[in-house]
Amino acid sequence: MLKTLTTDFELDLEGDVLVIGGGPAGTWAAWSAASSGARVILVDKGYCGTTGCAAASGNGVWYVPPDPEARETAKASRESLGGFLSDRNWMDRVLNQTYVNVNQLAEWGYPFPTDDDGKPYRRSLQGPEYMRLMRRQIQRAGVKILDNSPALELLVDDDGAVAGATGVNRQTGEKWIVRSQSTIIATGGCAFLSKALGCNVLTGDGYLMAAEAGAEMSGMEFSNAYGISPAFSSVTKTLFYNWATFTYEDGSVIPGASSHRRSVIAQTLLQQPVYAIIDKAAESMRPSMRLAQPNFFLPFDRAGIDPFTQRFPVTLRLEGTVRGTGGIRIVDESCASSVRGLYAAGDAATRELICGGFTGGGSHNAAWAISSGYWSGKSAAEYSRMGEQKTQRQVKGVGEVVLQSDRSQTLATDEVIQAVQAEVFPYEKNYFRTEQGLTESLGRLNHLWQELRSSHVSSEKELIRAREAAAMVATARWMYSSAIERKETRGMHKHQDYPELDANQQHHLISGGLDQVWVKSQPLSTEKPLSKIGAAV
Repeated sequence: MLKTLTTDFELDLEGDVLVIGGGPAGTWAAWSAASSGARVILVDKGYCGTTGCAAASGNGVWYVPPDPEARETAKASRESLGGFLSDRNWMDRVLNQTYVNVNQLAEWGYPFPTDDDGKPYRRSLQGPEYMRLMRRQIQRAGVKILDNSPALELLVDDDGAVAGATGVNRQTGEKWIVRSQSTIIATGGCAFLSKALGCNVLTGDGYLMAAEAGAEMSGMEFSNAYGISPAFSSVTKTLFYNWATFTYEDGSVIPGASSHRRSVIAQTLLQQPVYAIIDKAAESMRPSMRLAQPNFFLPFDRAGIDPFTQRFPVTLRLEGTVRGTGGIRIVDESCASSVRGLYAAGDAATRELICGGFTGGGSHNAAWAISSGYWSGKSAAEYSRMGEQKTQRQVKGVGEVVLQSDRSQTLATDEVIQAVQAEVFPYEKNYFRTEQGLTESLGRLNHLWQELRSSHVSSEKELIRAREAAAMVATARWMYSSAIERKETRGMHKHQDYPELDANQQHHLISGGLDQVWVKSQPLSTEKPLSKIGAAV
């Protein structure tokens, strides 16, 4: 149901392209759109260039020079892990675009190191330097940035095309509205406020806003990524655990436990503590490891622990769709969603096209953010030029949950957040999935959704948090509804009742809906780039 905009907005702006989210995908989208001649406005929940998981750490990048053999190896390396759901045409596109754009970063002055042969090493990016550079570049391109200004709902015109968004400034409380010809969702994934490094602004807001406008999701069953972390820290950088030994409390080695076999760690944590020591790293490697990821070592230094020589307790923190592959469904090469005028990029968009049902930190995720951001920005700018004759169109908001003041009860936001976390955090519910467990959790999540539907917030200050809570509940419902439908084990989706991969289920699962969640399968053969779906007014 559409509602007429009756709120007075302290900030009323118009542009060609609105980008929601200021991480790598959002900034690449903004730069691409502005470079194509569009008037671009970018809104960020935090301060663009400093918030989100990329800005908080070092990032590997799926950067492969155009050597046929190297590219073939790169494409084949993840196909099995991802359950053979990826598309090689999309892989080629991402590899090509990432190579071009990372080289562009070098031209802009990013300080890439050199390898032992004196050649530039461009397979990793330090988040703070990377995002500081991207903010500077979009400002130079003329992008208007609204920091600390989360979007709350999308706008649509009378034809159902997305036409901007409304939101609020977290610091001043001032409400804003941006009317635009096209909109790009680049809000990241959903980690359910798990305190994983850089993820506490990633609550699935973009999913909810997109779904309220009618967009579809894809691959939401691939959403149970957990990162290894010291039990006393939020740092979920896992690369260096490749050199770790995992033990029980008495110091004896846990058979089969490794960074690549986290299920063994999760199974053990259900019964007792797990410890790690990074003792397989040669002493000569340790200084360079500290240089590569200094924030990995910060919590150890603060605690007076030498992780190379002393054991420390570890846990697994849920990273959800941030390190999963599910997200807003992409319908063509422009990165358009299934709703006209709405595009998606980065972790907010499904990464099944290049990763199938499995991914991890950095690497493919970073390459996808760069590439999908670039494509969505360019396409949104083109779409905007085609729709310039509709500058006077009437727009209405499509957000409903906790945005309507006529509901009967006041929302207990913190209780809702704790309740959804109780369904998605536990390994026995989300990591090791069962038919009964998923069904019972989904029942409780559906009840939470009905509670949200009948509630309002007591103050404007509560509104942002309440929408985050609603987005997390919505995300969990798409996750578990899709997981119930995939009656097999594929990619990161581990179903205890169906422990084998089923060749008959080699398809994508599309999901959507708010009050009534639906799931349908889509054969891989139909997942081909379509001719400019969403690119016509």
